[in-house]
Amino acid sequence: MATYSTSELKKGLKIQLDGDPYLLVECNFVKPGKGQAMYKCRLKNLIKGTTIDRTWKSGESVEAADVTEIESQFLYRQGENFVFMDTQSYEQYELTPDQVGDAWKYLQDAMICNMVLYNNNPITVTTPNHVVLKIEYCEPAARGNTATGLTKPVKVETGAEILCPAFVEMGELIRVDTRTGEYIERVKE
Repeated sequence: MATYSTSELKKGLKIQLDGDPYLLVECNFVKPGKGQAMYKCRLKNLIKGTTIDRTWKSGESVEAADVTEIESQFLYRQGENFVFMDTQSYEQYELTPDQVGDAWKYLQDAMICNMVLYNNNPITVTTPNHVVLKIEYCEPAARGNTATGLTKPVKVETGAEILCPAFVEMGELIRVDTRTGEYIERVKE
C-alpha cells in the first residue's frame, strides 16, 4: 500500500484512516515557537460522510486510500436507487440516494459523471460543474420585474427546485452550477 509523507498532504488527497477512505478537505501547516511542526487537517469520511479533525507531526506518514475514480454514465432510476454504467468496462453500478446525495437534482439521462470506487464498490458520484436544465414549472413573470434582484423558485425537468430570477419562464433552458445549486444564466436553444 502506498503512503504519503506529511509534507505531501494537500487538499483533495484521499487517504486511509482506521480502515476507511477519507478526503482531505483542509490542511494547515503549523510551526509553533517551540517544538516540532504539525499538520492540522480536516478529513471527510467518503463512506459515512462524517468530518473529523486530525493532527500529524512532521515526518510521519499516512496510508493512501485504495480508491479509483472512473467515468460513468447515468442510465436510469430503479425504485429509490440510481443505476450508472462504467464507460470503459460497461459494468453497471447501483447507488443509493445517500451515496448520490444532492447530485440527483442534476442527473439527466446519459449524463457523464465521475464515480469514486473503494474496493470496486461505488461510494460517491459527482456531476459536471455546470448543467443545462429545462424549466418544467414556474409562476408567470410579473410585468416590470426584469432588472431587480427578485427571485422565484422554479421546478426543473429532474424534479428539483432552483431559485431563479423572476424573468425566467416555463420551457426555457437554464444553466445551473451543481456545486452551489445556483442559477447562472439562461441558455438559448
